[in-house]
Amino acid sequence: MAQATAPPRPVSPRQGDPADRPARRRSQGLAAHVFLAPWLIGMIALTLGPMLASLYLSFTDYGLFTAPKWVGLANYRYMLEDDRFLSSIGVTLQYVLIGAPLKLAAALAVAVLLNRASRGVGLYRAAFYAPSLLGASVSVALVWRSLFATDGLTDRGLSLFGIDVGGFTDNPDFALYPLITLTVWQFGAPMVIFLAGLKQIPRELYEAASLDGASRARTFFSITLPMLTPVLFFNLVMEIIHSFQSFTSAFVISGGTGGPSDSTLLYSLYLYEQAFTNFHMGYASAMAWVLLAVVSSVTYVVFRTSRKWVYYAQEDAS
Repeated sequence: MAQATAPPRPVSPRQGDPADRPARRRSQGLAAHVFLAPWLIGMIALTLGPMLASLYLSFTDYGLFTAPKWVGLANYRYMLEDDRFLSSIGVTLQYVLIGAPLKLAAALAVAVLLNRASRGVGLYRAAFYAPSLLGASVSVALVWRSLFATDGLTDRGLSLFGIDVGGFTDNPDFALYPLITLTVWQFGAPMVIFLAGLKQIPRELYEAASLDGASRARTFFSITLPMLTPVLFFNLVMEIIHSFQSFTSAFVISGGTGGPSDSTLLYSLYLYEQAFTNFHMGYASAMAWVLLAVVSSVTYVVFRTSRKWVYYAQEDAS
């Protein structure tokens, strides 16, 4: 009796002729490059190209309507003699060091309150997030300017308590505060990220703390805050970068002049003034590269120090 033979197995596409694999890989690589081509073209034409052009212009005397003239490091040396440039650095540092921490503190505080399950919590989350959707728009800045202007709503409210500021935007001692309050008011984006981080904290940790009799403050500083440090680290880096680049609110609230005694002359505002008001494009390009170096350095320092205060549960478990 003849022995039955098993039917041949169907050959899967992956088990085909090895000679076809290089052709298949080339086809897949070609498809990948086709889909990446729009992004690559945009990056080269709209990002990398202008960056290299501005790097060259930073070493030239370029007035936008004249041909660039090579001056070497003259633009960078002039920064050390430019009083308004040094003033803009001080104003920007003050804005970053005060505005970013206050914004993150407000976002974290509201996120902790909204993390509790209660009736209407979705409506509250949407309401607190709404200012971030508006962004640094001109309309919001105009409203903010009218609120803090002389005889504005804020000025009238303080006058009821016998406090006469004379208008925040017209007083060099207080002109920066409207900018800081505006950026703090738009804490919705980091708040949502904090909420996502709070949802990832294991409930067992809070139950164990409750059984041990830990207070709310002790629970927050011993469990919530350490477990949120990766999210806090991300929000801190993003807010530092955003604060250094702030422009629209300062331009509108100050009327494009830097405010009284340059009290709201942020770095980006002075860069814009040099480029499109004074037409010192070479000097403005040098300022842009200095800003890039400063933001990169600050971000690097934050990354290096994060090893000492950012807690990752996976690393601890391993």
